[in-house]
Amino acid sequence: MITHIVMWKFRDGTQAQAKQFLDGLQALDGVIPQIRYMETRLSCNEANTFNALLIVKFDSMEDLEAYKHDPRHLAAGKLHKELREDRAAMDYEE
Repeated sequence: MITHIVMWKFRDGTQAQAKQFLDGLQALDGVIPQIRYMETRLSCNEANTFNALLIVKFDSMEDLEAYKHDPRHLAAGKLHKELREDRAAMDYEE
């Protein structure tokens, strides 16, 4: 199992758009067949370095790569580039 984690720091004043972005990602669960588990969250602590989180689980690195290049994922992800100040990602194998 591969876990893919992404964290974003969104610019001030973009909370509504950030929620729209996360909702768009979450809507991919059950649509993109490689996704085994998906969770999106907004931080409840303004002191955190990052204010949004995505956790997605896949059976393999190949499935993760398929997700990353899926046109539905690419379409959902377009909005974040306009909103983010920073992004961090990590993949690990369970």
